[in-house]
Amino acid sequence: MHKDFPDDLTRRDMDILNVLWEGKESMTASGIVEANESLTINTVQAVLRKLLKKELIEVDKIVYSGTVLCRSYKPAISADEFALSHFSNEYKNLQKRISVSSLMACLLDTETDKEKLHQNIDDLQNALNEYKKSIGYTGK
Repeated sequence: MHKDFPDDLTRRDMDILNVLWEGKESMTASGIVEANESLTINTVQAVLRKLLKKELIEVDKIVYSGTVLCRSYKPAISADEFALSHFSNEYKNLQKRISVSSLMACLLDTETDKEKLHQNIDDLQNALNEYKKSIGYTGK
C-alpha cells in the first residue's frame, strides 16, 4: 500500500520537487535556484516551507553557504512513490467507469517494444501472485 500525498500542488511546487528528485544530494534554496533558473529565491523559500509542512521534503542537514548557515533539503518521498500515489488518487475517481483489467490492458497496449511488453506481463503476473498470497486468495 502507498501513503496518500497531497494532489493540490502547483507547477512551482512540482518544479522544486523535480529539482530535488533529480539532484544527487540534498540542496539549499540557492542551490535549487541554480539548478532551475526560472525560479527566484523568494519563490523557492516559500515553496520549501509549504513542502515541509506537507511532509514532502525534509531538512537533511545544516551547511555553510559562504559564511552563512543554511538548511539543505531532500525529498521525503521518491518520485515513483509520489507518481503512484497521484495515479491511485486519480484512479479512485474513475473506478466506476474503468475496470482494473481494462486499465492494465490499456497500459500494456502502450508498450511498443515486444521484449519489454513480455517483461511487463511477467512482472505483472508475479505481482498478482504475490498479492494473492498476501490477501489469502485461493481462487474461485
